[in-house]
Amino acid sequence: MMQGSMIQVAFIGAGKMASAMVRGLLSRQVYSPAQIGCTCGSDPSGPELAAKTGIIYAPEPEALLRTADIVVLACKPQQLATLDAAYVKQTEGKLLLSILAGTPLAKLAGKLPHARNIVRAMPNTPGQIGAGVTGWSARVALTEKDRSAVENILGSLGLVLEVPEADIDAVTAVSGSGPAYLFEFAAAFRAAAMATGLPPATAEKLALETIRGSALLLEKSGEDPEKLRDAVTSPGGTTEAALKVFKAANFRQTFLEAVAAARRRSEELAKI
Repeated sequence: MMQGSMIQVAFIGAGKMASAMVRGLLSRQVYSPAQIGCTCGSDPSGPELAAKTGIIYAPEPEALLRTADIVVLACKPQQLATLDAAYVKQTEGKLLLSILAGTPLAKLAGKLPHARNIVRAMPNTPGQIGAGVTGWSARVALTEKDRSAVENILGSLGLVLEVPEADIDAVTAVSGSGPAYLFEFAAAFRAAAMATGLPPATAEKLALETIRGSALLLEKSGEDPEKLRDAVTSPGGTTEAALKVFKAANFRQTFLEAVAAARRRSEELAKI
């Protein structure tokens, strides 16, 4: 539903994820272009986003934040330390939604202590096409109105899941970093296909479509992945031969260790 005529949501930052949120909110008609604003200092991404979408761009944050009810922190995490002191006053009484990686709620509250509530979210890159998944956690319980706003804004990227903040580092390691794991697998799949003698274009297409089709089958069938795997695996067949190589190389254990390393790093970054 369209809301009032003044800026309702102010984005601090206008990178890929902020741009995806803006496009999603506009396409779903949650807000009109005149109700969304962004600021990002001298970065040209802000004027570019405004030109493409019709939202308001403000070189300085004061006018942007004056009427905004929700402030989305979508800048680089290291920029939090250098935010102008004026933001402390300008975010007073507002709902603060942060997508800054490795930045816990306590740190956000220490920097911007007068926000009425703070939400920490961890989206992932498929959100750029509306196919993402975002885990989020609030500092204190959200009002019904604020919960609806958070779910609308983060829902512009795809699936939304509320989790305890203690689980955000795990969310970061699994879904936040997860697309990179799949992209690495896709690259290895393509390389393996080429190593069999297939032309590069054919190898790439086979790898991509096999991944896409398998993911869709997993989603639509409702079956466990192990059951689908076993359905492809005939005793003494080609698939069994390949899976034995994975098992000998401790594929699952390697994957577990990789995700655990990502979680540890997320925990380390939160302490910096």
